Amino acid sequence: MNLFRLDASILPGTSASAEIADIAEAEWVAAHPGATVTRRHLGTDALPADAWTLATTAAFAAEADRTEAQRDALALGATLAEEVQNADAAILAVPLYNYGISQHFKVWVDLVIAGAGPTTPLLKGTPTVLATTLGGGYGPGAPRAGWDHSTPYLERILADIWEAELTTIKRELTLAAATPGMESLRDVAKEQHAEALAAAREAGRALAER
Repeated sequence: MNLFRLDASILPGTSASAEIADIAEAEWVAAHPGATVTRRHLGTDALPADAWTLATTAAFAAEADRTEAQRDALALGATLAEEVQNADAAILAVPLYNYGISQHFKVWVDLVIAGAGPTTPLLKGTPTVLATTLGGGYGPGAPRAGWDHSTPYLERILADIWEAELTTIKRELTLAAATPGMESLRDVAKEQHAEALAAAREAGRALAER
C-alpha cells in the first residue's frame, strides 16, 4: 500500500492545512503499519519555476533537438505524475494564498499534466482527501464571498480531470485568532477548527478502509 502526501504551505511549522492532513494520515498509517508514504512538500522544496515551460516546449521539439534542461524537465514531469498515479490513497494539504492557489502548487499541477497528458485520470478510483485552509471568510454573506478561487480549481483538477474519489475538508477563518479586526469571528473560527479536525479523523478512517 502506498499513500501519497502533498503539502503546499510556505509555513510548515504552523500550517493549518498540515494539521488536518496529519490527522487523516495518522488514521491511514494506523490501519496500514509498515506501508509506504510518498511525500512531496512544495512549500519547503519548491519545483523549478521554469520547468513547465521547458517540458512543454520540449514536447514540440524532436528528441535530438531537445536541450539537457528540456530533457530534465520532461523527466521531472514524468516522476511527479508517477508519484500520483502509484498512490493507493492520497492526501493533499493546500492552503489558499492571495485568493487562489500558490504559484508553486500550480507549477506542480502543470508539470504533472506535462508528464501524464492533459486528460489522464491519474487518481481514477483513488480515495483522496483534500485539506484546504483559508485565512478569512469566503462563504455566503461574507464580504468576500466568491473570492475563493482556489477550492473550485483544486476540485476540478483532482475530481474532474484526475477522477479521484475526493473528500474535501475546508477550514476558513484560520487567521481570526491572531488578526486585529477579526475578534468577532473567533468563536466561529474555533467551531470551524474543531469541525475540520473531526472531519479529518472521519476522512482518515474512511481512507484507511478503502
